[in-house]
Amino acid sequence: MRTLAALPALLCGAAALAQGYPDKPIRVYTTGVGGSSDLSTRLIAQAIGGAFAQRMIVENRALISVETVAGAAPDGYSLLHYSNVVWLMPLLQSNVSWDVFRDFAPVILTINTPNLLVVHPSLPVKSVQELVALAKARPGSLNYASTSVGAANHVAAELFNSMAGVRIVRINYKSVGASFTDVVSGQIQVMFPTAGSATPYVKGGRLRALAVTSAEPSALVPDLPTVAAAGLPGYESVAMTGLFAPAKTPEAIVRRLNLEINAVLKKPEVRERFLSQGTEAMGGTPEQFTAVMKAEIARMSRIINSGGLRE
Repeated sequence: MRTLAALPALLCGAAALAQGYPDKPIRVYTTGVGGSSDLSTRLIAQAIGGAFAQRMIVENRALISVETVAGAAPDGYSLLHYSNVVWLMPLLQSNVSWDVFRDFAPVILTINTPNLLVVHPSLPVKSVQELVALAKARPGSLNYASTSVGAANHVAAELFNSMAGVRIVRINYKSVGASFTDVVSGQIQVMFPTAGSATPYVKGGRLRALAVTSAEPSALVPDLPTVAAAGLPGYESVAMTGLFAPAKTPEAIVRRLNLEINAVLKKPEVRERFLSQGTEAMGGTPEQFTAVMKAEIARMSRIINSGGLRE
């Protein structure tokens, strides 16, 4: 009975906590400069300032961001805005120190973007089938650029290798910008970047786009077929990005963050900015975000295990 009697006071305390939050700048940790997670983090940080009356400071720490926020105080002042590498990397590597459901409180799914299968224009292929044929004729001689293990560009490429029965060799880069430099120069032949980051290079003729990795054709690249329709039925790999707080962050703070960021993502001017960058604004509840992660983990676990992709 004493516990029940104390419940209203606890709820009032939680509400007061959310009302007083934030009373200092919030640091949002994300990937390296130039990727879709970085660009979307900065757009959200700029748009949310009025609602919070506090700055959101963007920290580009690449993969260190994940461990930094996992070990941060659960007070809402250290947040992680990162791609699905957060929940997929543990499936691909055995030495990952974090668990997405143990170490984080999911806040909101912010953006969704397909990847593009692109090649350097010097590569003598103009379709998915031609790339598969060339890779089979020259096993191990083609390279693809990717960033961290579990990143969307890594997962998309390894899924392609597995389903096509080819061996295009991974070359790892610390940042999206560095990987583009070598692909555009022709040192690396293949890449699976996000649509937003690749589109300027494709439009400029510096890269050739063969297909989009989503299950359905994308309005972002209406002239491109899907990888599935172009030769690999069942293929699908989409980059998603979400916001996380450290585990045990008070629910009132998680809900306040969710409320304000949902409001930002619904603004027409924000949605247009995302579309211009090749991404789609999402939104929803923490529970919906959790369900999305669990569904992708279940789907990718089967693919990773059957393809022997775990390192």
